Amino acid sequence: MAITSRTSSVGPIEQVILLALLSSLIALSIDSMLPALAHIEKDLGVFHPNGRQYIVGATFVGMAVGMLLYGPISDSLGRRGPIFLGISIFLIGCLMSVFADSFEIMLLGRFLQGLGAAGPRVVSIALIRDQYSGREMARFTSLVMTVFILVPVLAPALGQGILLIATWRSIFGVMFSLGLIAMIWFLFRQKETLPKSKRVRFSFARLAVAATEIIKTPVSMGYTILSGFVFAAFLSFLTMSQQIFQDQYGVGELFPLYFGTLALSFGGASFANSALVMKLGMRNLIAKALWTFVTLSVSYLAFAIFTSGHPPLWSLVLFLMSIFFCVGILFGNINAQAMEPLGHIAGVASAFVTSMSTFISVILGTLVAQSYNGTVLPLLIGFSTFGMISLMIMYLTNAKIDSSS
Repeated sequence: MAITSRTSSVGPIEQVILLALLSSLIALSIDSMLPALAHIEKDLGVFHPNGRQYIVGATFVGMAVGMLLYGPISDSLGRRGPIFLGISIFLIGCLMSVFADSFEIMLLGRFLQGLGAAGPRVVSIALIRDQYSGREMARFTSLVMTVFILVPVLAPALGQGILLIATWRSIFGVMFSLGLIAMIWFLFRQKETLPKSKRVRFSFARLAVAATEIIKTPVSMGYTILSGFVFAAFLSFLTMSQQIFQDQYGVGELFPLYFGTLALSFGGASFANSALVMKLGMRNLIAKALWTFVTLSVSYLAFAIFTSGHPPLWSLVLFLMSIFFCVGILFGNINAQAMEPLGHIAGVASAFVTSMSTFISVILGTLVAQSYNGTVLPLLIGFSTFGMISLMIMYLTNAKIDSSS
């Protein structure tokens, strides 16, 4: 079935690319500066061994906070305005990072980048939900993710390339320019998808009622928590990836190549999922991907223990490619499954679902990343633990769904 938009002035291909660009501002703000973490740490006087990780973590904290705000506002004012507001805050955060003269100012700028980029990230999900539902929504989401993944593939190379001719501050200048382009493109090409007749007045009482409904809906709450644990595994790797590849394995300027290879595996899974989900269904794919994730993680953890936490680089890359293929299958399906019963409150639902899962992942992923000790053992223990807990959550949630149907 061809994907067609009922309310947008853009064609389906252009809309996929546009929404992917809007959603990818977060990935851009994180991945492009990964090669520069050691430079930023040195220039701003950060002496804690794992202190550079907070430059990544601050962005996710800002994103989690922002996700609670933009969805409800978009249900009241429409989808376009909150996206413009978010990009504006993102641009301010970029400028603050460009001119940061202390670690504290850098962290504040990073927080604002996350707070701002949360707007297009959250509202884009609601915008998709306005137009599609069920497996068609999961398919469209997967196509957006396929384009979205080009940013993690290219962004580290962009950052590394900038470092060859300029300082790390120029990376944030490029972020500012791309954010401005996204704002102008959206302004002229994307129509409003939430008609005034379907908008609801903003009130905190409504937020409380909506949150209560989500909490009491087993599929939405269960898969929201599940998303948090899966993303925690991904976030723990993302936060320590620069240390693993450049510090532990000494790949130097080849870091973007390794990171991009893993991102391609993620993107390939998202593309494959867009076809598989139409035939097999979301729950079936989630179960298969989770079991594969756990089996791979536990097996490779045993191998890594045997090699004292320093397995051969080639084996680590193959393992991570397989893991991120599983994660690519999981992301679109878990989020679509959580959102499926919530079309009547799409804005506030996307806010709650993504914010809660992000808060869970930031806390758990940071705990794992801060335990980095020069080996991959903390990462693999985190993968194995999060994977097994995710399996339990999935089966408990599905049991509740089946018993109530």
